[in-house]
Amino acid sequence: MDFGIWFLLAAAMVFFMQCGFAMVEAGFTRAKNSANIIMKNLMDFCVGTVCFVFIGFSIMCAQDYVFGIIGIPNLGIFTDFAKFDFSNFVFNLVFCATAATIVSGAMAERTKFASYLIYTVFITSVVYPVQAGWVWNESGWLAQLGFTDFAGSSAIHMVGGISAFIGAAILGPRIGKYKTDKKTGKKISRAIPGHSLTLGALGCFILWFGWFGFNGAAAENLPQLGSIFLTTALAAAAGAFMTMVFTWVKNGKPDVSMSLNGSLAGLVGITAGCANVDALGALIIGAVAGILVVIAVEVIDMKLHVDDPVGAVAVHGVCGIWGTLAVGLFAKIIPAIDPETGLQMIEDGELLWISEAQGLFYGGGAKLLGVQALGVLSIAVWTIIMMVITFTVIKKTVGLRASAEEEIRGLDAAEHGMQAGSYADFMPIEANSGIGAAVKVVPREKAVAVSDTSTGKKMTKVTIITKPERFALLKEAFDQIGITGITVTNVLGYGVQRGHTHTYRGVPLDEPLLPKIQIDVVISKIPVETLVETVKEVLYTGNIGDGKIFVYDVENAIKVRTGEEGYDALQDTAISGE
Repeated sequence: MDFGIWFLLAAAMVFFMQCGFAMVEAGFTRAKNSANIIMKNLMDFCVGTVCFVFIGFSIMCAQDYVFGIIGIPNLGIFTDFAKFDFSNFVFNLVFCATAATIVSGAMAERTKFASYLIYTVFITSVVYPVQAGWVWNESGWLAQLGFTDFAGSSAIHMVGGISAFIGAAILGPRIGKYKTDKKTGKKISRAIPGHSLTLGALGCFILWFGWFGFNGAAAENLPQLGSIFLTTALAAAAGAFMTMVFTWVKNGKPDVSMSLNGSLAGLVGITAGCANVDALGALIIGAVAGILVVIAVEVIDMKLHVDDPVGAVAVHGVCGIWGTLAVGLFAKIIPAIDPETGLQMIEDGELLWISEAQGLFYGGGAKLLGVQALGVLSIAVWTIIMMVITFTVIKKTVGLRASAEEEIRGLDAAEHGMQAGSYADFMPIEANSGIGAAVKVVPREKAVAVSDTSTGKKMTKVTIITKPERFALLKEAFDQIGITGITVTNVLGYGVQRGHTHTYRGVPLDEPLLPKIQIDVVISKIPVETLVETVKEVLYTGNIGDGKIFVYDVENAIKVRTGEEGYDALQDTAISGE
């Protein structure tokens, strides 16, 4: 197998993870900010590429590495392009972009776009490359100590998670996220559900697919690559499974969005040790991550009151720390075995290994665990210092947060001029130039001439509010009694019972609004009693929530096209019943 080709294919898979991050973030937030999130995920890669090519790559990967801490930029990509290591640059670029984009979700829905771009410049130019060089540059001081982070639980995910926490904390919560209990004076978290669980799920599956490249790109032999794929799949599945079970027991129902996060938590957890643990270790690492992510999401939200819409801090920060430390516990010496001969593989006279590290639980003592802890602490301190400075400077200069008016309106409109956000079908007709342009306007004098057609008959409007699933039966009953026109509206609301108690990511939904339909009918010839009795017969189950019927007197009805009024105006309008 040509591992040079696999190296680049895996880098392309990691690049595709940008799509996954965009979908997760967009799905777990409100529709009015979807375009803004897509733009941030696009631009943190594009801006990050420019910064990484000029500064970041040399700082991270330069051969001239000062005291094991930082590389000296040499701009070799411009001065000696033919001898430049193209593959290594692309590989490290896509990983750098991943660290940058993690922050987007935690700071979603209230961050200035320009300020986010400034942050991207700093993390891709300096913050990420410096500490990544400690880990992966062979001259880096952590690499010299034997620190093991095969694919980036700490160097990428923990850095992104810590940056996300600091950014979200300095930025402050979304408007309406927290309220103060009048009796206790305590701050209470309020759930703000995302607009599309489907998008969120799609993003998670894309990330899971890309993670096989993320973890497996640096594999040195085929058995190691197969082992990495195996441990990656096991940890992700164990994470999602344990999150499902944990939320099921805790909340009474399995939480879908948290289970999706659980799969990502397992993936983050296994990233550091994907090439150093066996199947049992992978399952344990993933399972613990699946529980940690639920606890961390709730602590960060309900105890620390840091608003993270997508759970980025818990998934990447907390589980990144766990995954890095877990290497010191579960790392195991694993030889690379030839499946045909059953013997350890040899290349260029040297034995091949899947893993040469040995953790505490496999007789390696506490040395590796100590090195892992030192690495976590060092990288965390560096990231905290740099990101506090970065976000504070941005806040004090150009400003970090969008205005309250812009946040309420939605960043799609405020930052990008998209009045309909990402969903043009919901755009007001007058805002969509071209719609209605082909409609032929008939002069009023050429319309059907009518005299006063009012018959003096009483007109009544009947409004029915009920469950959406009862509509089909109701419409069939209307046809049977001669109702020819209705207006149906999707509405939300609650009665005295305030609906059932639901939670979103462990947070109770504040007075949940239940989906209903509102059906309006205006009748004159059909007796009101007939309509009301028909509706009652169709909707009645004897349970709470069957629906309500409201009856109103209508003073007049006027048909705009013809000028007909009263009874005659009702004969072919959408709201009329006859």
